[in-house]
Amino acid sequence: MPIFRKPDGAIILSRFARTAEREPELSRQLLKSTAVVSGMTLISRILGFVRDMVVAHAFGAGAASDAFFVAFRIPNFLRRLFAEGAFSQAFVPVLSDYKENNSHADLKGFLDRTGGSLAVVLMMVTALGMIAAPLVIWLFAPGFARGGEKYELAVEMLRITFPYLFFISLTAFASGILNTFGRFAIPALTPAFLNLCMIAAALWLAPVMDVPILALAWGVCAAGLVQFLFQAPSLWRIGALPRLRWGFHDPGVMRVMRLMGPALFGVSVTQVNLLVSTILASFLATGSVSWLYYSDRLMEFPVGMFGVALGTVVLPVLSRSHAGGKPEAFSNSLDWALRWVLLIGMPASVGLALLAEPLLSALFEYREFTASDVHMAGQSLMAYTVGMLGFLAVKVLVPGFSSRQDTRTPVRYGMWSVAANIVLNVSLAPLLAHVGLALSTALAALINAGLLLQGLLKRGVYRPLPGWGVFLSRVLLANLAMALFLFLMADMAQWAEWRKLERVWRLAFWVAGGAGAYLLCLILSGLAPRHVLRRESA
Repeated sequence: MPIFRKPDGAIILSRFARTAEREPELSRQLLKSTAVVSGMTLISRILGFVRDMVVAHAFGAGAASDAFFVAFRIPNFLRRLFAEGAFSQAFVPVLSDYKENNSHADLKGFLDRTGGSLAVVLMMVTALGMIAAPLVIWLFAPGFARGGEKYELAVEMLRITFPYLFFISLTAFASGILNTFGRFAIPALTPAFLNLCMIAAALWLAPVMDVPILALAWGVCAAGLVQFLFQAPSLWRIGALPRLRWGFHDPGVMRVMRLMGPALFGVSVTQVNLLVSTILASFLATGSVSWLYYSDRLMEFPVGMFGVALGTVVLPVLSRSHAGGKPEAFSNSLDWALRWVLLIGMPASVGLALLAEPLLSALFEYREFTASDVHMAGQSLMAYTVGMLGFLAVKVLVPGFSSRQDTRTPVRYGMWSVAANIVLNVSLAPLLAHVGLALSTALAALINAGLLLQGLLKRGVYRPLPGWGVFLSRVLLANLAMALFLFLMADMAQWAEWRKLERVWRLAFWVAGGAGAYLLCLILSGLAPRHVLRRESA
C-alpha cells in the first residue's frame, strides 16, 4: 500500500513543498499552520484549566496533592525529555530527509523500524520505572522521605502513572509523523484527552475510592492509551500507520539514536530546571510543590499556545529548507518566528505579572484552595513571567539547530543554563523560598535563549532581516499602553470584597481591555499585517 494516497498525502506534501519556494506564501502558510495548532491547543488548555479547577476544588494544596504532582511530573518530565523533546527533535529532521530523498518504500520501512525500536525501549523504561518507584521518588523528591505517608503515597501513584510514559511516547511518535506531513490539528488536539480523563477521574472515580487522590493517577494512566488511539486513525488514513518491527541496526534508526543522545538534554533544559525546582521545593513548606505547579500551569498557557505551536510548525519547515539547500528560506523562517515570539511573549508576560493573583483566584480559589494559596502561587507566577520570552524563544531557537541535525550545540548551552539555575536556586531559595525557585528557572531560561540566539548568529545561520529596531519600539510602546490600562483600571484593593461572579466578569474586562489597548497601540504606531505576514522588514 502506498504511504500516501491522493488527495490526502501527496497533495498536502506537494502543496507544502510549493509554498516553501514562494514569497510571501511561506510566511502565510506558517502563520496558518501556527493558528491551527494554537486553536487546537487553546481547546486543550481551556480543558486543562477546568481540570486544574476541579483538582484544586477537590484536593487543594496539601500533602496528598503534593504527592500526586510529583508522581505525575516524573513520567510527564520523561515524556517531554524523551518523547516530545529529544525524540521529536531527532526524528523529524531524519524523517524529512527520507521524505525528500528516498522512495516511499524506504520511508515506510524507516517508520516501521523506528516505531518498533521505540516501543521496545519504552517497555523496558516503563517496567524499570515501576519496579524502582521508591528510588525514583527519593531521587526526584528527597524531601518527601522525611514524611512517611506522603512518600508512600507518591510511590504508589508513580507506579500507577508510569505506564502513561509508554503510550504518550508512542503518541509523540505519531505526532511527529503527522506534523511532518502537514497534519497539525490532530496532534495539537490530542492533549485534551488527558484533561478529560483527569476531570472524569476527579468527579466520578475519586468519590468511590478509599484514597480519593489515587483516582487522578488512574486517570493519567488511562489518558495515555486514549491519546494514542485517537491519533491512530489519522495515520491509517494516509497509509502511515507503522507496523512495529525490530530495527536498531537500520541506518535511519541509528541516525535518530545518534542525534537523540545530545538532544536528550539540549531540548529539555527548561524541564530539567523545573525538575530541579521541584526537588528543592520538596524540602520547603507543605504546599510549595502545589504553588509552583499552579503558577507554572498559567505560565504554560502562552508557552503551550504559541511557543510550542511555533516550534511544532517551524521544525519541519526548517528541516525541509536545510535538506533542500535553501539557507535564505531557513533564516527568514527563523526571523518570522522570532518576531512572533516578541509580539506574543511580551504582552503575555506583562499581563500575567499584573493580573497574577486575580487570575489564580478566579480559576482555582475554591474550597480546599484558599486565599493564602492564591497569594503564594501568585508570587511564584510573577517570578516566572520574568523568563516568558526565554521560555518561548527556546521553542523556536532549538529547532534552528536540530533541523540541521546539530543536537550537540544546544547541549553545551543547556549545561550552562542548568548550572546557572542550580547556583541561582541555592542562592535565592533560602531568601525567597518557592518564589526564588521560580525566579531561578525564569532567569535560566533567558540565559539559555540568549546563548542559542548568539550561536545561530555567530554561525551565520540566522541573519536578521531589516526593521527589528522599529518593530521592537512598536511592541514596547504597545506594552506600556497595556500596562498603563491595567494599572489604572484593575482595582486590586477591593478584589477580596467581590463575589466570585463579579470577580470573573471584572477580570474578563481587564484582560479584554488590556489586549485591546495593546492591539490599538500597535495599529496606531504603524504596525500593519504585512509586517508579520510577510518576511520583509517591519
